[in-house]
Amino acid sequence: MSTLSPALVARARTAARPLVLGRVSELVGLHLVVTGLPAAVGDLVRIEPAGPTASGSGAPVLAEVAASRTDGLVCLPLGPTTGLQVGAHVHHTGGPLRVRVGDELRGRVLDGLGRPVDGGPSLDHLRSVVVEHRAPDALSRPRIDTQLGLGVRAMDALTPCGRGQRIGIMAGSGVGKSSLLSMIARGSDAEVAVIALVGERGREVREFIENDLGPEGLARSVVVVATSDAPPVERLRAAFVATRIAESFRDDGRHVVLMMDSLTRVAMAQREIGLSAGEPPTTRGYPPSVFALLPRLLERAGTSPTGSITGLYTVLVEGDDMQDPVGDTARSILDGHIVLTRRLATSGHFPSIDVLESISRVVSAVTTPEQREAATLLRRMLAAHRDVRELVEIGAYVRGTDPVADAALERMPRIDAFLRQSMDDSTPTAETWQRLQQLVAA
Repeated sequence: MSTLSPALVARARTAARPLVLGRVSELVGLHLVVTGLPAAVGDLVRIEPAGPTASGSGAPVLAEVAASRTDGLVCLPLGPTTGLQVGAHVHHTGGPLRVRVGDELRGRVLDGLGRPVDGGPSLDHLRSVVVEHRAPDALSRPRIDTQLGLGVRAMDALTPCGRGQRIGIMAGSGVGKSSLLSMIARGSDAEVAVIALVGERGREVREFIENDLGPEGLARSVVVVATSDAPPVERLRAAFVATRIAESFRDDGRHVVLMMDSLTRVAMAQREIGLSAGEPPTTRGYPPSVFALLPRLLERAGTSPTGSITGLYTVLVEGDDMQDPVGDTARSILDGHIVLTRRLATSGHFPSIDVLESISRVVSAVTTPEQREAATLLRRMLAAHRDVRELVEIGAYVRGTDPVADAALERMPRIDAFLRQSMDDSTPTAETWQRLQQLVAA
C-alpha cells in the first residue's frame, strides 16, 4: 500500500480544519471589537458586511488587530466602514499585512496597502514580505562616508547629503516641498526611488506623477499613495509599506532614496487612531503613541551591511512654526534638516531653501576640506549680506566697513543665480562643487 507524502497530509489537515468565525460586537469611531476569533496583535482579519459597502459591492473589509482585551479584539478597519454592523462575520486572514516586493515594482503606483492602482499587470507573482520589519542593529550599520548627489545645487553644496542619511524638509504649506522632492527623484544618483504620498489631495497625485515626476522619474521609482480621504490606518500603513519596499531593495544591495510627503500627516493619522482608542492628548492634541511611532519608523532607514536607504521626509510645520512638536521631534531623530521659507517662495526664489537655517550632520564625513572651506565662505557671505541688507536699502551702509559684506554685495547676483534652480535643471555633483569654487574664488 502506498504512503501519503507529509506535504499532502499537511494540506489535507489544513483543508479539514474547522473554519473559525468571529463576530463584530461593537463599532465605535475608528475601531471595532471582534469576539470569538483568536488572533494576535498586528494580524489582519476580514469582515463580511451584511449590506453594501461604500463601494456598493458588498466586498469584505480588512481590519488590523490593534489590541487584545478580555472581551475581544480591538481592530482598526483598513477601509470605509459603511455597511458594517454588529453581528457581521469575521475571518482570520492567516497573518499580518504583507506587501509584494521586487524589481518589477519600479514604475508602478500602489495604494497605502501595497496594491497596484495604476491599471498595470498584477503583482501576485512577486515575493511577499511582512510589512513590519526590524531596523538594522546600531553596530551593524556602516558609517556614512559617501555623498549622494541630489541634483539640487543649494543642497549638494551647502547641506550635503550622505548615502544612508536621513534628512527632514521643514516647511509650511505651499512653499515647494513636493516640487523639491520631484527634482530630487529625477536628479539624484540613487538607483531606485521610493516615494510615499501620505494624506495628499487626490487632485495633486496625478499632477505629481505626470508633471513633476515625469516618465523618466517614474521609470526608476515606486510610488505609494494614500490620499487625504483614505482611512487613517491606511494613511499610517502607507508609510510603513513604502519603507518596507525600500528595505527590500536595500537588502538586495541597492542604494535607495526614500521620500515621504509628509511625515506630519503620518503623525496626524496616528493621532486620529490614538484618540479614538482612548489615549490622552498631550502636546497640541498628539497622544504619546505618536512620539513612540516616529523613531520606530525613521530608524528603519539608513545604512546596512548590504545597501542603504537615504530618507528624505517632509515635515509640514503648523503656521510656519519650526518649533511644531512633530518637527521638533523629527529634528532630534534625523541627521539634518532643510528649511524652506515662505519669504523666499513668495519672492520667486526656487527652491526656497534657507541655507543659513539648514544643516547636515554628516557634512564633515562626505566632503573634502577644500569643499567645506568653500561652503563655509559662501555661508559667511550670505550671513553678512543678511546683516547689512536693511542698512543698504536705506543707504546707511558704508562700503569698506565689513570686507565680507562687501564681497557678498558684489557677488550677490551670482550667488542668487547659483542658489536658484528650475525644476527641469539637474546639476551633477561635480559640476556643483566646481561652480561653488569659482563663485567664492572670484
